[in-house]
Amino acid sequence: SLQRTSTTIALNNQQASGEKMTSTESEAPVASPTSTALMGPTSPPPEADQFKTEANSAFNLGHYDQAIDLYSKAIDLYDKSAIYYANRSFAYLRTECFGYALSDASRAIALDQSYIKAYYRRASANMALGKFKLALTDFEQVHRRRPGDSDAKAKYTECKKIVQQKAFEKAIAYEEKRVSPCDEISQSLQSMTIEDSYDGPKLSEEGNKVTREFVTQLLDYYKKSKVLHRRYAYQILVDMKALLSAEATLVDVAVPEGTKFTICGDVHGQFFDLLNIFELNGLPSETNPYLFNGDFVDRGSFSVECIFTLFSLKLLYPKSFFLARGNHESEYMNKIYGFEGEVKAKYADKMVQLFREVFNLLPLAHLIDGRILVMHGGLFSSDDVTLEDIRKIDRNMDIPDSGPMSELLWSDPQDLPGRAPSKRGVAVQFGPDVTERFCKNNGLDYIVRSHEVKEKGYEVAHSGRCITVFSAPNYCDTMGNKGAYITLTGGKDLSPKFTSFDCVPHPTVRPMAYSSSLMQLFS
Repeated sequence: SLQRTSTTIALNNQQASGEKMTSTESEAPVASPTSTALMGPTSPPPEADQFKTEANSAFNLGHYDQAIDLYSKAIDLYDKSAIYYANRSFAYLRTECFGYALSDASRAIALDQSYIKAYYRRASANMALGKFKLALTDFEQVHRRRPGDSDAKAKYTECKKIVQQKAFEKAIAYEEKRVSPCDEISQSLQSMTIEDSYDGPKLSEEGNKVTREFVTQLLDYYKKSKVLHRRYAYQILVDMKALLSAEATLVDVAVPEGTKFTICGDVHGQFFDLLNIFELNGLPSETNPYLFNGDFVDRGSFSVECIFTLFSLKLLYPKSFFLARGNHESEYMNKIYGFEGEVKAKYADKMVQLFREVFNLLPLAHLIDGRILVMHGGLFSSDDVTLEDIRKIDRNMDIPDSGPMSELLWSDPQDLPGRAPSKRGVAVQFGPDVTERFCKNNGLDYIVRSHEVKEKGYEVAHSGRCITVFSAPNYCDTMGNKGAYITLTGGKDLSPKFTSFDCVPHPTVRPMAYSSSLMQLFS
């Protein structure tokens, strides 16, 4: 389903660009067991092997969801096969369900500690989750057992380099007094030359403020595939830092009686689809307020255009245009999924540091009329989290691996009651009973979140208490989904109205065009 394969695009984009995986990791799932050691004391029934064979075929055709279902059927019939679990782990890696991939790889190793591919899968999952030391341990196992494997050696070497770099960065962080990148660059803005050849939008001479005219000129300039001058780009980031520093972690939003309020989900660097939202629903203004619910960047290759458009609108309408942080407004995600590479290509390495500082200040959630909580991911691993607890979160940091802040940005709903480990390997999955209790305990009508592709661009779940909205149609040019946005009308009835829309054409720059080579370590 689209829900489970919300991000099954990494491999497709590699193939589209002519890149190929090599050696060990590029091997298709194993076709058949070669020893009883892998399978335990008995062999699997023929039906299980048949499911595995069909799963392998589905995998090789790129039908990863189908492969997962078939591997699961094989495991249901015979759960002693390291190969079955390792193969399903590989399929989970391709659908970016890294938590499930990690679990299956660990299970395969428990069944057969000599099965080298299981270590490869676990290392790949840990790399994807940013757990570099754990990944290095497994890559080291692979390299030691296959010293002649050039691909294994390359991944071991690259992972080791990352671990050493992280250790170095941690060491110097204690020695250096942190200097704000935004504060530092602000001192040199006036000395940045505006070249005579620059024909783009300019901030007003009085105070370098964003105006409505600047925004409309910026949108037209971006339509022509041109780049905003670095001086104005830096100024916007400096001003955003100042603005967001004064914002609350949980922002209260009032929707006056009879007025419209629009909520959008992920846009993921799909600038021309963002423009289409404004064509359909009107440009933001003091009388046409919007909330964009995180994941403005990464994946799509027009992330710079998206973020400067959204930041400009926030500066223009600070009380009627709202931005929430998503899980992709973070250092590691930006490094892997394209935004960091795009910023460096269109501007400079230095600007990446400013974005990190500003992203760390984005609010984590919005409370609409005290009745609707809007966050990017979802709910918590504990029932005792309240709105007041959210207000007290110190958000000025990169996204942590666990805790309420992480869960707000990473959690997903599930159909079954209770909670379960996340398919993503971060935060939790929460059931309808969890949502019901949270809403009752906090006096909410329902919650709105984003974070997952939906076929119609939205989904109503948990008896109407949990709504997902996703605003990037035909996600990464591969998913075929519609985008959507929600409109509310202020008053007693805050029922959501959904508008779905199709993708629009964009210049021929493929998604993930700026993604990191690190992705090859786990894709």
